[in-house]
Amino acid sequence: MNGFLAAALMLGGLAVIAAVWGILIERQLFVVRRDSVRVLPAGSKPINVLHVSDIHMAPWQRRKQRWLSRTLSRLAAAGEFDLVVNTGDNVGHERGIRPVLDSLEPAMKLPGVFVNGSNDYHSPVLRNPFAYLAGPSERSHGKPLATKEMTDAFERAGWLNVNNRGAVAEVGGLSIGFIGVDDAHDGLAKIDSLGVQAKANAKSAKTQLDLTVGVTHAPYLSVVHAMADAGASIVFAGHTHGGQVAVPGFGALVTNCDLPRQFAKGLSAWSSERGNTTILNVCAGLGHSIFAPVRFAVRPELRLLTLLPIEG
Repeated sequence: MNGFLAAALMLGGLAVIAAVWGILIERQLFVVRRDSVRVLPAGSKPINVLHVSDIHMAPWQRRKQRWLSRTLSRLAAAGEFDLVVNTGDNVGHERGIRPVLDSLEPAMKLPGVFVNGSNDYHSPVLRNPFAYLAGPSERSHGKPLATKEMTDAFERAGWLNVNNRGAVAEVGGLSIGFIGVDDAHDGLAKIDSLGVQAKANAKSAKTQLDLTVGVTHAPYLSVVHAMADAGASIVFAGHTHGGQVAVPGFGALVTNCDLPRQFAKGLSAWSSERGNTTILNVCAGLGHSIFAPVRFAVRPELRLLTLLPIEG
């Protein structure tokens, strides 16, 4: 009995330590992750992409606001990125839009594209966190947000809105076509429009497109495969929070979509049923729901992805 009690006390102590770490410490340990992938035409100069996702900003999150603003200012001043890709869920509270815009201001001076997540449209609602273990969360909406205030500010800064629409931009001397969808998790993605977007991009480009990039908030496999079929060499996504809670040696517990948990963050390769391939780049994001303030073994992140030329 004494041995059982000692084991129970030890497990209880470890649980308390893990909770303190995840709730009070790790969710504040923001980091810039760097990676690279070869998707550009041979002979091209590299393009550095800043991938921002899932900030879930609340007005009282001063530490996150300061870190984000200062980090973006430093990276921009050093010329460390040429393009911003924002994959949504910027907002985490009905008064979160102004802090988001203030924090992102240093990055909004450079070219960018964006899509929205469901939390950019509605404030979060309380959910049972253990329900995520049973599958993707059901749609549930809080108070409608002033989304247009945020998207108008992005567009005034020159960022391209690719929610269910395409766009073309010149970046690093290359002509890049973007195809995007609104939030698939909330049923807003018009997946059938992706092929139309790609064709429209090809017609509107001044020269032949050098690269097609897919942009989505939630990396549902139907979206990833459709983007591959529409010619996207790489797809940027967020939504998963990298699992938000992971077990060392096992990885993420969930992705909150049908993406397998081992691909909850970082780079992975995918093929559609038609045999078309693409690279998926998932950012674990900077935040969390205000009703689930924890991260464990998944530090909050910005991603700096260097697009390199294909060898040969």
